[in-house]
Amino acid sequence: MSNSRAAAVLTTPDLAEALRAVRTLLDIADLHQAEVDFEGVIDSPDVLARVLHVLPDLEWWAKADKEDGSSEAGDDPAGCLPIRVFDWCNSLDVAEPFVAAMGPSPVAVRWDLNAWPEVPEAGLPTISQKYAYLTLALNSRDIYQDEPSPDHTVYVHVPSDDHIPRVEWLAAQVGGRYSGRVEISPL
Repeated sequence: MSNSRAAAVLTTPDLAEALRAVRTLLDIADLHQAEVDFEGVIDSPDVLARVLHVLPDLEWWAKADKEDGSSEAGDDPAGCLPIRVFDWCNSLDVAEPFVAAMGPSPVAVRWDLNAWPEVPEAGLPTISQKYAYLTLALNSRDIYQDEPSPDHTVYVHVPSDDHIPRVEWLAAQVGGRYSGRVEISPL
């Protein structure tokens, strides 16, 4: 197993600004066969209903433990709240509806890209699919939702610190800056 380095490039209390930054970065990325993954906690029936409208086949388990309920066991998620969402391999078009459905709940949305393309004028080589990710941490200061916050942070993933020039270049494209904040993200 390997890890990527998720580098924060923009933190803002404005969800619309965070989503604009994500859209800009997606316009730069190679999206051939790209997917989006969701991770978070649903703790209210209203949020659950909104999320199930977007993702009727939601993958989840009870926050306490899988044995206390899961989608795999065919349990009713409403009877198992709070539940933990780990839903993978979704089409890109469900990302923003999922974000809207989650409301103020802490959540991470990760786009699995085909590549960060070469940028010859900046001297940046292609970064392959294995390390090309983009994460939006909503209502959280980290990609794992351990540190709730009113802010939203956009992270770009790269293989190592040797690729910080790519992070700085991507941050500049969205009006952000590389803050030096990096989290290790298992792939």
